[in-house]
Amino acid sequence: MADKDPSPAEDAAARKKEAEEQAALPYKWTQTIGELDLSFNVPGNLKSRDLVVDIKKLTLTAGIRGQEPIISGDLPHAVRVDDSTWTLSTNSDGTKSVEIHLDKVNKMEWWAHVVTSAPTIDVTKIQPENSKLSDLDGETRGMVEKMMFDQRQKEAGLPTSDEQKKMDILKKFQEQHPEMDFSKAKIQ
Repeated sequence: MADKDPSPAEDAAARKKEAEEQAALPYKWTQTIGELDLSFNVPGNLKSRDLVVDIKKLTLTAGIRGQEPIISGDLPHAVRVDDSTWTLSTNSDGTKSVEIHLDKVNKMEWWAHVVTSAPTIDVTKIQPENSKLSDLDGETRGMVEKMMFDQRQKEAGLPTSDEQKKMDILKKFQEQHPEMDFSKAKIQ
């Protein structure tokens, strides 16, 4: 039997439960498709040497030295350790917060939780922000721009960039070999 979609009331109850579980965590976290940021408050008199933050490819431990960690466990997916960072910041009210930035290895998946022992969120309900082309790295941006160009060309009944390239190569070849007959040539 197929799963039925939850009713609006069931969905609202699930959202409320999820929000309560997330609010009860000793840290706050947000994510984009490519990275995850989390933070937690610590007393204002602490220095970075008073903290323990250990970011590994598949585990995270963070907290105050000599105390139970505020967050500790297995990450649901791998992170790039060299591109992940943490800082100790002073808040406007004089308290301090530890801010941890995790760079996801797979930039195409949402995380249901920071560590696998934490309550999950429903990743199907995530509404991603519209990204701008300028946010993309060079290679990805070039690929997206090419796809957008090709889509516009197809809609206008014009050749895509690949088709144009083939036609240009054929034209150049025809110019170099005027003795050959290309009247029955088909471009695939």
